[in-house]
Amino acid sequence: MNPPEAAADLPDDANDLRGFHFKRLLGKPLTWILLVIFAVAAGAGGATLVGPAIGAAAAVGVFLLGLLIVFAIADSRAEEAFFAAYAEQRGMALSGKGPLPAATPLLRKGDDRYAERALAGPLADGVDGVLALYTYETETTDSEGNRQTNYYHYTVGLAQVPECVAFVPELYCQRKSGLRALEKFEDVFRRSKERVKLESEALDKRYEIFTGKGQDAVRLRQILSPTFIVWLTDSAPEKFAFELVDGTLCCYVHGHKKKAAELDTIRAASAAVAGRLRDESTE
Repeated sequence: MNPPEAAADLPDDANDLRGFHFKRLLGKPLTWILLVIFAVAAGAGGATLVGPAIGAAAAVGVFLLGLLIVFAIADSRAEEAFFAAYAEQRGMALSGKGPLPAATPLLRKGDDRYAERALAGPLADGVDGVLALYTYETETTDSEGNRQTNYYHYTVGLAQVPECVAFVPELYCQRKSGLRALEKFEDVFRRSKERVKLESEALDKRYEIFTGKGQDAVRLRQILSPTFIVWLTDSAPEKFAFELVDGTLCCYVHGHKKKAAELDTIRAASAAVAGRLRDESTE
């Protein structure tokens, strides 16, 4: 593990380095040369085709657009630098856009799916896995034939817990949404799953828990112990959920998290669930 003092040098989030990279880009003569060239070209074209006033407006507009492009480049470089530093200080290997194993329902959703960034390595002592900014896309077509792509973003923590396969091959702990009165109606469409009901009002308000039919009820209740339920309701990250399928654990929250504290929280939560599943399955 990395020494505590190393973490002190890590920026709080990707945006902390944005100003540095923006100033750095503006300090390069080439940046200003390109900005001026494009602004003058736009101004000359506008003046020739329409008039001087339009030419001046076009020059200013292109110049401002150029600054926005420079800012976007700085933002991208800041994010790259943040994740590189985060990975190094946590002893993880950083990779760019690429696939994740389609092992759970979330990781199989959409028409296209990928990790925009992935960090492989220790989630906690004794628990290795992957922390990733995951996106899946869906395409829709309206009545006029116009296609639109919708993007859904998650931060996921993946770990392998093969010890669970023999006892609890499937377990889904989902955040509750919709009307509770629709539970029985929803269950009709989950014919291969069984809803798990536990004696916890706090858990019932926040989560829906499902498992595969015919699984070991005793082992399941050992995993979903009162202590674990209290952790889920009181200590888990906001809007935290997880899926376990054939030994692959996928923990997730909505949105791409780009702050060190948030990433650490998801790493720790994923490791906690993996440890809980592993400990109960090997007893």
